[in-house]
Amino acid sequence: MPEGDTIFLAAHRLRLALAGKTLVRSDFRVPRYATVDLAGELIEEVGSYGKHLFIRTPQVSIHTHLKMEGIWRTYCIGERWTRPRVQARVVLTTDDTEAVGFDLGKVEVLRRSAEHTAIDHLGPDLLGPNWDVTEAVRRLAAHPNQPIGVALLDQRNLAGIGNIFRSEVCFLRKVHPATPVAEVPDLVALVNEAHRILGKAAHEPPRRPLVYGKQRRPCPRCGATIVVRMLGDPEPADRITQRERGIYFCPRCQPEPTA
Repeated sequence: MPEGDTIFLAAHRLRLALAGKTLVRSDFRVPRYATVDLAGELIEEVGSYGKHLFIRTPQVSIHTHLKMEGIWRTYCIGERWTRPRVQARVVLTTDDTEAVGFDLGKVEVLRRSAEHTAIDHLGPDLLGPNWDVTEAVRRLAAHPNQPIGVALLDQRNLAGIGNIFRSEVCFLRKVHPATPVAEVPDLVALVNEAHRILGKAAHEPPRRPLVYGKQRRPCPRCGATIVVRMLGDPEPADRITQRERGIYFCPRCQPEPTA
């Protein structure tokens, strides 16, 4: 699933393509919003919060979540789409640009005044202007017995981390992902690390993982063999699920917590 940096960059690209332009056509290919017509509406801004993306007109906010397969693409008018048309869920057209959301996991058209309902349940946005490390730490600490690798993935604690970054954060802080939150040596430093590396990925792409996806390769720090394990779920039978949902770590640099 795309993580906060991917959504931040997608919002940036859409902002460059759409902001300040007037829609000449909109096409929502989801039953609930099939009759919504935003032709004539000005795109004021495009923003993100965690893994959520918002395209805003003066009256409404188009809220989308990519889930596993979704992606936003922009094309010049008349340019051939690079994905099948049947995968399009939202098409926004200006005089010179088509923005197409393919295979979006969630699509909502909300009144601007109700946009907050899509994110009220989330923790602080790691890439947001109002990032609050104290609040993120407070939310994590409220679940002292939960493994840190599970807690980091919970968007209600802090928004934007996915499977890649939870592996990277735990590795950089030399914390085994099964360590209970209350036993993490320096929770504030770990949260600050998450903020640092997610921000670097968003502002200095491309990201180059240190351990994620490196199963059976040597640890870049000590040379031991990187392993991948499921956390909180039974081991999956297929390798694809393990790769997408497993957490990668070094068993030497990140020793397992004692019982």
